[in-house]
Amino acid sequence: MFEWKNIFRGMAMGASDLIPGVSGGTIALVLGIYHRLLAAINHFFSKRWKEQLGFFIPLGLGIGIAIFSLSNLLEWLLMDYPQPTFFFFIGLILGTIPFLLREADYKHSFRPLHYLILIVAAVLIILSGLFREEDAGTIITSLSAADYIYLFFAAWLASSAMILPGVSGSFILLLLGVYETVIHAISSLQFSVLLTVGAGVVIGIVVMSKLLHHLLRKHPTGTYAVMTGLLIGSLFVIFPGIGANITLLLLSIITLVIGFLLAVTLGRLERT
Repeated sequence: MFEWKNIFRGMAMGASDLIPGVSGGTIALVLGIYHRLLAAINHFFSKRWKEQLGFFIPLGLGIGIAIFSLSNLLEWLLMDYPQPTFFFFIGLILGTIPFLLREADYKHSFRPLHYLILIVAAVLIILSGLFREEDAGTIITSLSAADYIYLFFAAWLASSAMILPGVSGSFILLLLGVYETVIHAISSLQFSVLLTVGAGVVIGIVVMSKLLHHLLRKHPTGTYAVMTGLLIGSLFVIFPGIGANITLLLLSIITLVIGFLLAVTLGRLERT
């Protein structure tokens, strides 16, 4: 039986996967389908694959609708209004961190080692942002065979992050210097790039879902500590700075609050 509510969940996940700093896995966790998603991915590559179609078809439809309908909008916003746009992303992340901590029941489960793991994960993400090249956002217009190979492995790594709450697949693409290229390919329907990226995404999701399924079963507290640290670290990386324009600053504060309230509201709706 098709879970048609997954169309709207998929749209939320698809939109988040376009955003540097916001993970589709995080949104799945907030929406209450994260563990079901991991199980469905693992069972899809088994004899029980037909049972997963009712879950995946509406979810995939929602993700596809969001990605292809919002890519042009995000490309424009990031080009013309980067500060308010990134403040919106920051608000989403800030609204998700308390949810992750509640999911981990950190007040009772976290020990000093888990806080140390959280700090190390945050520092690693911050350092990765510091070493990102300044021209990493340039659109690659003339693609060679080596570029396609690089895009494939970049998508592989990014999709591994997509399924991991706390790490954004788009953020990984941003760090690897291909985010603008992929967004441009989506908005302009460059099928050669889309097929290359799609192949990398599928393989990465399959591999990472199996690993995460194991980690959440065997080491849940440590895994949540890593997720939370990665999410906190991403706040520092995507922070765009504050310009001198007062109007732009006020707009940025508004978008931050909207993003925060949206994340909190999504979590509450799915828990009721």
